[in-house]
Amino acid sequence: MGKKRFEVKESESIEDCLARMKQEGYVPVKRIEKPIFKEVIQKGVKSYEPIGSQIMFEGKRFES
Repeated sequence: MGKKRFEVKESESIEDCLARMKQEGYVPVKRIEKPIFKEVIQKGVKSYEPIGSQIMFEGKRFES
């Protein structure tokens, strides 16, 4: 059974990504969300601030 990851692109919504998955013959089985950080240096101290997130879905081939 084939698995494939689909990333929600910057210019699309989650619903658009799910529709793209369905069009390619995949059904979502897992949602993966990873935070995106930027490095900030203030007064010589390095820290990381969240600036967004990356959303991906793992899909498996739909079998009828």
